[in-house]
Amino acid sequence: MLWYIINFGIIIVFILLFLITRQANKRWSKINDYLGTVTNTVNSIRYGDLSTKIEKLEHPTYQNVTDSINRMVETLNDREKMIIEYQGELMRQNKLLESVINSLSDGILIVNDQLHILRATPKITSWFGVKGANIIGKPITDYIQFQEGEIHLDRINAKDIFIKHTPTNNFILSSIRLSTEDNKKRYVLIIKDVTTEREIETLKEDFVATLTHDLKVPIVAEANIIDFLINGKFGDINDKQKVALSNMKASNKELLNLVQIVLETYKIRDGGIKLAKENIKLNEFITQIIEDMAPIASDAGLRVNFELGRNIKVTADPLQLERVVKNLINNAIYHSNTKKDIDIKIGEIPNFITISVIDYGQGIPENELKLIFNKYYSASKKFRKIGTGLGLYLSQQIITSHGGEITVTSEENVRTEFCIKLPL
Repeated sequence: MLWYIINFGIIIVFILLFLITRQANKRWSKINDYLGTVTNTVNSIRYGDLSTKIEKLEHPTYQNVTDSINRMVETLNDREKMIIEYQGELMRQNKLLESVINSLSDGILIVNDQLHILRATPKITSWFGVKGANIIGKPITDYIQFQEGEIHLDRINAKDIFIKHTPTNNFILSSIRLSTEDNKKRYVLIIKDVTTEREIETLKEDFVATLTHDLKVPIVAEANIIDFLINGKFGDINDKQKVALSNMKASNKELLNLVQIVLETYKIRDGGIKLAKENIKLNEFITQIIEDMAPIASDAGLRVNFELGRNIKVTADPLQLERVVKNLINNAIYHSNTKKDIDIKIGEIPNFITISVIDYGQGIPENELKLIFNKYYSASKKFRKIGTGLGLYLSQQIITSHGGEITVTSEENVRTEFCIKLPL
């Protein structure tokens, strides 16, 4: 009897184990199905399909995981839409920027430190005579000839260059170094076609040079006639007539000086300044200039003072140096708004002699000091006085050709000093 009971118990245990195993298999089968669904969903996300979601399950444990994965898919889907919108906007901005750059009259190149072309605008490819794709990676020296043998892209600003495929045009080049995170040297080269500007400038300068040359002839003729009248060649004149003619002569001389300055400026441009140097004793030289300028200073109610000192000698072109000193004295007279005299001093500093012209008038504003030697700049226009703006420019060119320089210091309404420095 006991044996039967034990066997029956064993059978019951096996039946229970079978039922438990069967139930467990069903459960693991569901877990495997769920894990398969999750795997498929993750793979779909991996390959860019963000429309796949896991269906809702009634089991609370699985449902939490399902909701988390579905929320992640929705978040990724929203982010993808934002990225697509940003990419679209970025592409539109890039196209706009590219359109603007390509429409510029200047050509733009990007090169590396080996001078190989990384990118070029259509204007560049047109000037170089190549198609866009064929220019990438080529050295710019295949297309451009520089005036200097060695090229330093770090310091190129408006330098003349020659483009081999477009030999009849004039070009200038400027460079800017790009700041990049990888610290690689890259440069933006801006090439500008200045052919039209150069032609216009040449025509303008040729016109002015021709005009001033033609003006000089009647001015000189007028000066001769005035001299004849003053000297009584055409009959006696009274004192009032003589004063009027003398004023006309002074105005005529001033006009002739202005025309001469313009002519000399264009001579410098065409052939430089040709110097005929001599040994000059500065005491006698400055004294003679002051005597020549005395009438002009007197008319302005001024006097030019010069104290004789050691008779320093300098080697210079007397005609050109006289032109410079007279121009500085003229400026001092015209720009003086006081009755204080003008002082001229000579001196010596290491390796140079100095000639200083000092006035005590209105002075020059600090922001204009660096401009006054520029071509055509004239402070006279500010005070409604005659001036071409070429006098100081010409003076600087003359002194530079001697190996010297002109400097200026000024304090408004106190004093202005122009100092000529000539090598000993």
